Amino acid sequence: MDKTMITVFIPPQFRSLTNGAESVEVEASSVRQAIACLDERFPGIADRLCTADELRPGLSVSVSGRVSGLGLFQKVSPGGEIHFLPAIGGG
Repeated sequence: MDKTMITVFIPPQFRSLTNGAESVEVEASSVRQAIACLDERFPGIADRLCTADELRPGLSVSVSGRVSGLGLFQKVSPGGEIHFLPAIGGG
């Protein structure tokens, strides 16, 4: 899948790394690529979102309105949106 422009919404706790930006457009076709693009522009944000090859514990990702179990491997369609959310446990 070719990279296309998508919008990544930045959680409030990470906006200090993005100079206060609430959302950023990047060219990516997966969550992993989007985080890599963010980290190029805002060094250190990948370390706050990921650990090794997965999202940090306590975070989940919503791609175009659907929470994904694929994490970093989730594909993103052209014009899609990524939201990083605190994971909600329940039982």
